This record gives sequence, structure tokens and C-alpha cells, in this order.
Amino acid sequence: MKNLTFKLKKFLQNKNTVTIIGVILIVAILYFGYNWRIEQATTPVKVPYANTTIQPRTQITEDMISYVEVLPSMVTSSTITDVAYIVGKWSNYNTMIPEGSLFYDDAVVTAAELPDSAFVDIPDGYTAFYLAVDTETTYGNSIYPGNYIDLYFKALDEDGKVIVGKLIQNIEVLAVKDRNGQHVFENSEEERTPSIIIFAVPDDMFLLLRKATYLENVKEISAELIPVPTTESYSVEPGTISLTSTYLETFIELNTGSISEDQLPDVYDPTEE
Repeated sequence: MKNLTFKLKKFLQNKNTVTIIGVILIVAILYFGYNWRIEQATTPVKVPYANTTIQPRTQITEDMISYVEVLPSMVTSSTITDVAYIVGKWSNYNTMIPEGSLFYDDAVVTAAELPDSAFVDIPDGYTAFYLAVDTETTYGNSIYPGNYIDLYFKALDEDGKVIVGKLIQNIEVLAVKDRNGQHVFENSEEERTPSIIIFAVPDDMFLLLRKATYLENVKEISAELIPVPTTESYSVEPGTISLTSTYLETFIELNTGSISEDQLPDVYDPTEE
């Protein structure tokens, strides 16, 4: 036994022996490591996918989901692999999930996270304005969110003559909705008729437009705001929103009035007695 131990010790002390053993171990590690990596990269992963087209703002149910085995390389950090994070959630307001698509983080949200796209990107100092429209005034339902429009103003002056001109230009359309408040273009499987378009304008322009809409109820003036599509949405740098007619602005202001906070009557407060 001692002789065997001595021979083994002497064998291991041989530099050539140690080198050979080291090389063998490295080759074995590389071999098994490579095969492990290959197996990991080629072993299919079971993931959920949409078995039907899911329109924006749609609650996702189990019957909309099937499973498929894919290569791990197709699964990214944003791919949802656990169906528990999908069922009961909603497709995002700006996302249609095509049939056959995997589910991704930015496409699936909770009901609380689901915003109204019309009010998502309104900057400070701007106010959302809605304008009543129909199929005719939207040029056969051809005004889409993201398009730019100019607003024309038409009215009768004190002599009964028609005045018409461009009032504000380069307004970006935020949403087009039907009479039920549903987005007209978010669902490709339903035919919806436009009832209002929503856009945002600076606060001073908002007040001017609101006055213009009130003039629509004055028979002697018979005012009307008319949306006209432009090509600004195709420009690399669309023009900024701006008032284009001081004449029309003055006409609207002269036929309406404004009241400041200081002009408001005092409100009776019984707690002051």
C-alpha cells in the first residue's frame, strides 16, 4: 500500500503528467460546457402567443392565448413567458397584437395603466379641445390621429356677408372618436363614424375657439369652425401651431365677451356670519 502511494505521489509530481492532466481537464470542461451551451440554445422554450388578433384596449382572456415552443434566442427580456401576467390584463391603447405574435411588456398593461391616448401628450400650457364633426367634415373619415389640420372660421358679418378664412394652422389631431366616445381607428374590425376630433391648443387659443363655438348658436352670425387636412404630418419638422388671422380673432372677440376673476360676483358664504 505504501509503495502504491509512493508511486502515485511520484507520478503526480511529474511536470509532464500534471500538464497532460490539466490539458485533459480543460478539454473536458470546454467540451461539456460547449455542449451545455448548445443544449441551452437549442432546447425549445414554451411561451404563450396570441391565437387571434387582439385590438387595442381589449381585455385579454384565456381563449385568446395558445402556446408554442420557440428557440430561446426568440425570447427577449421584454417577452412575457408566464401567462399569469397576461390573462385579465389589457392590450395597450396604441398596440394591436397580431395573431401569432408573442406577448411583450409594452403591449400588455393593467386597467389602471390604460390611458386615454387623447390626453397622454398634452404639454403644459395647452388645453384639450374637442370639435364636433361628421363623415363629411372629416373628408370621408380621412382625418386620423397624428394628422395635422388647419382650422377655418366662417361667419356672417354685420352686413350679412359671409366671411371665411384660416384662423389657426398646424394643429395636431390627438384622437377621433365616435358618439359613444370610442376611438374610431383603434379597432379595425368595427366600423365607427367620427363624431368629434380632439386636439390641444395653447390656453389663449382654447378660449378663442370656445368663443367661436358659442357663436354658432347666434343666428345673426351663424359661425362655424371648419377642419381642413394639411400635409404637415409628412414633414420632417411640422410647423408650429399659430394664429393666422387677427381680423377673424378680432371679429370673434368683438362678438363675445370675457370676464375675469375680479369681475365675478361675491359668493355668499354662511360661515362668515
